[in-house]
Amino acid sequence: MDSRLLRYFVAVAEELNFARAAERLAISPPPLSRAIRQLERELGVTLLERTTHSVRLTPAGRVLLDEARGALDALQAAGRRAQRAAATDPKLVLAVKADGDGGLLEPILARYATEPDALPVVVRLSGWLEQPRLLRQGEADAALVYAPYDRTGLDAEILAAEPRVAALAADHPLAAREHLSLADLGLSAGELHRYLDDTRKLGHDLAQLLALVPLGGLIPLLPASVAARYPRPGVAYRPLPDAPQAVLHIVWPQRSRSTVTAALVRTATAVAADVRPAETDQGVRP
Repeated sequence: MDSRLLRYFVAVAEELNFARAAERLAISPPPLSRAIRQLERELGVTLLERTTHSVRLTPAGRVLLDEARGALDALQAAGRRAQRAAATDPKLVLAVKADGDGGLLEPILARYATEPDALPVVVRLSGWLEQPRLLRQGEADAALVYAPYDRTGLDAEILAAEPRVAALAADHPLAAREHLSLADLGLSAGELHRYLDDTRKLGHDLAQLLALVPLGGLIPLLPASVAARYPRPGVAYRPLPDAPQAVLHIVWPQRSRSTVTAALVRTATAVAADVRPAETDQGVRP
């Protein structure tokens, strides 16, 4: 399939509006409509149901949208990796969210530097859950990511698992307790992933997120190590014994055949096995 047609289809499928999709693609609507019909003829299926007032994906269109996104990411990633491989000073890019490495970043980099064929590592700081996109698009070789995240096209190894704590305003009524439950926060185990995702979207990084906590209302659920590493005035950390653990992964593209990336992954898992997470007194009040 022509990648141009796939790119046009993804724009229409995401916008569900030909005029908006055409504007996004910097073309006019008529050639965009012809391109979508050409794609449908080539595939022999109807991808979009069109009326004068709406555009909707058919079941075939929903399947193609998921597949096309991955295919376009893979094409883009292939080009970027080829460009980086041709650089006179190749580097390995490790994507990490600021404050999202579980304290393992420095020991991983220090030990990896002793590998015989190690490349210089560039640490790319990213926002919440930006790392999977950087991997799929060829902008990073590996990443440190806390679950949950979109694992499409990625492989991973677990580095660490630790309890979660709730970060709440120090004057919040629940801060008077020694520990909390998900029910205290009005959550069930099935709602946890959505709650984590929604909370992450409120702040670009941990500092922003914690700055919002004393203002009231926001109660992010964080790895327990955060309580020891990032004390904040006006923020109380309380353990959540019934919450699933915060699991840190090292992640890389499934298609990667890079020996230096594989060496970094081996180093990270070895370091994680050796480093005992710092013990945290989760009951201490700020």
